[in-house]
Amino acid sequence: MLRSCLANFARLHRPVHQISIRNYPALPKRFYKNTGVISSNGRYEITLDSRKLKTPRGLPFYVESEPLAIAIATEWDAQKDVVDRSTMHLTALSSTVIDNPNSIQKHDMVNYLVNYFNTDTILFHSNEERELKKLQNQEWNPIVEWCNKRYEVNLTSTDSLVVPTFEPGMAMNLARYFTSYNAAALHGFVFAVDVIKSIILTLACVDRHITPERAVQLARLEEEFQQGHWGKVEWAHDVQRLDSQSRLSAALLFIYFNSSNAFEKQKISL
Repeated sequence: MLRSCLANFARLHRPVHQISIRNYPALPKRFYKNTGVISSNGRYEITLDSRKLKTPRGLPFYVESEPLAIAIATEWDAQKDVVDRSTMHLTALSSTVIDNPNSIQKHDMVNYLVNYFNTDTILFHSNEERELKKLQNQEWNPIVEWCNKRYEVNLTSTDSLVVPTFEPGMAMNLARYFTSYNAAALHGFVFAVDVIKSIILTLACVDRHITPERAVQLARLEEEFQQGHWGKVEWAHDVQRLDSQSRLSAALLFIYFNSSNAFEKQKISL
C-alpha cells in the first residue's frame, strides 16, 4: 500500500496542460536550483539552495520525520519552470500544522472525525436506482462489515436521509482511537476525509485493507455509475480521479510518516 501511495504521489507531479479562457495569476518561476534537508535537535528543515523554507505566515518550516522531509524536498525538486503549490500537498499539510490558521485543536479534529461516521458516504445507499443500490450493497457493505469488526462498532447502511445514531460507548471508543494519534497525523486524517468524503474508506487505507486507488473508486461509485449510463468527458473525469488519488495518497503518507516517527520516539524513550 505504501508503494501505491508513492506511485500516486509521483504521478501528482506530472505536468497537466490545460486551456482556459479565464485569467489566472501567473505561477512564480522556479527561483532555486537545488533542494536539501538539514537536521537539528530532532527537527528537519527544507532548504532551497542556501535558504530555509518558510511557512505562509513566515514561520520556520520544519517536520519531525526525516522520510517526510525528504518527500517534501522531492515535491519542491519536482517543480520545473514554475512553482505550483497546488500540487505540493505534503508541503501544504505541514504548513497547516505549523501555522494552524484556523486555530484548530486536537480535540476539534477528533470530534470532527468521530462525527463524520454518521454521515459517511458509503452508509447512504440509493433508494431510487435499483441497479445502483445493488452495486452499492455489493461494493460498500464488505468495507462497512470490515470496519465494524476492526473497530468494534455497529455501523449500518441506510437508503433514507435519516442520520444513524451511535450506540452507547461507540463514539467514546472511536475518540479514544483517534486521540492516540498526534495532531500532525490527525491533520492528515481530516485532509483524507475531505478528499473522499469517507472516514471508513480512509481507515481502510490507513490499515492497508484497500489501496488509495480502490478507495477513490469506491468513493466515486455513484458518479462512475452515472457516467456508465450517460457518458463522461474523459479528460475532465480522469483528471479529477487522478487528483483525488494523489491527494489521498499524500494524506496517507503524511499520517504514516508522522505516526511512525512518534512510535519510534516512544520506543527509544522506554
